[in-house]
Amino acid sequence: MHLHAEHAAEMAEAAVQQGKFWPMHDLLFENQDALEDDDLVGYAERLGIDPEWAAAALADGRFEPRVREDFSSGVRSGVNGTPTFFINRQRYDGPSDLLLETLRQALISPSAH
Repeated sequence: MHLHAEHAAEMAEAAVQQGKFWPMHDLLFENQDALEDDDLVGYAERLGIDPEWAAAALADGRFEPRVREDFSSGVRSGVNGTPTFFINRQRYDGPSDLLLETLRQALISPSAH
């Protein structure tokens, strides 16, 4: 796990409450090398989210339970890294170069997989 992944995920959850998840997602993805708390608060401010509110949300762990539950849910589902793909509720463990063909086949005949 990335050193700052948990706080980045918490900031993404904070952005959900402000209706800014996808813009925050994009900023976090584009700036994976700058995810210190000050960076995260700065991204929130860039999106029009009150930076004091964002800083307080990180400081008090307001979204930590949600992030931990998402993480635990992934672990229970067999996710042990990203990306992880599921096709018809089954984790896909095949080679990534065949993934597109596997998805195409699953869409054409979903009961076959």
